[in-house]
Amino acid sequence: DPELADEQSALRAKIRDLKSGGLSDRELTREMQKLMTAKFYALTANKKILPRSNLLPTYWDKENDILGCAHYQRGVKVQCSHCGRWYTCRFCHDEVERDHRLIRSETKNMLCMRCSTIQPCAADCYECGACTAHYYCDKCKLWDDDVTKSIYHCSECGICRVGQGLGKDFFHCKTCNVCMDISLEDSHRCVENSTDCDCPICGEYMFTSTQTVVFMPCGHSIHQSCYYEHTRRSYKCPTCARSIINMESKFRMLDREIEMTQLPQPYCNWRVVIGCNDCSCKSNIKFHFLGLRCDNCGSYNTAQVRLIKGED
Repeated sequence: DPELADEQSALRAKIRDLKSGGLSDRELTREMQKLMTAKFYALTANKKILPRSNLLPTYWDKENDILGCAHYQRGVKVQCSHCGRWYTCRFCHDEVERDHRLIRSETKNMLCMRCSTIQPCAADCYECGACTAHYYCDKCKLWDDDVTKSIYHCSECGICRVGQGLGKDFFHCKTCNVCMDISLEDSHRCVENSTDCDCPICGEYMFTSTQTVVFMPCGHSIHQSCYYEHTRRSYKCPTCARSIINMESKFRMLDREIEMTQLPQPYCNWRVVIGCNDCSCKSNIKFHFLGLRCDNCGSYNTAQVRLIKGED
């Protein structure tokens, strides 16, 4: 090993310097001891004695002896490469350790919760032979023992996704850089790196989120649960303000209401310049309190740019 040879050569040079430095026997012994133990103390200086609870098994369902945690069914704990502590999954780790995150791809060691053997990450325990999970990905260091869940690894995303697999129920869009439902392959609007962002409602990073992500007609992404909650009170995309639900019937009803509602002076002579959030066109139209209709597409999803009063 060239690196080891260089290290040993440097150590010999330091020893020669100490011997030729005119130190007394006692001083030389003390300095030699410091030199020979320096690497050990450097490696162990930041190591902390771990509580025994770190190594105890945890359960998804203790009553039915299903190992895991609140997030995953699995028969292992993983060791964080940064702090050296053991947690059942990265979410369990990140909920406790606030100053850093557990990087799954950097994980080297696992603890079998059946026999308490620490060993390199694998699908099976080499000590007791137990299968650690129904699904194991060596690239992502992901274990999941939920037999009802289908999981596949996408090499383009670089992570595991829930689903049957590419070409089955999902496809990978290279522009959006994410796996999508195969039904969207020919109909979705591409947005570059569409999930490399936080959910506009809850703020969670979506690319690696375990929650279902959906794509709105405008192409922007959002958690499915957040989408349902948001559309109870708004028809606009929280990112770009385009209409994300069909408003045609409501807009045409608004047409009729405006037609039947004549404005008094001086409002009936006012005009307004608007920008349409749906088609991006600008219009110069008659002002009305009930709504401002785009001349191009008929949408009322518009924003006032400039008000022109009769006397202006």
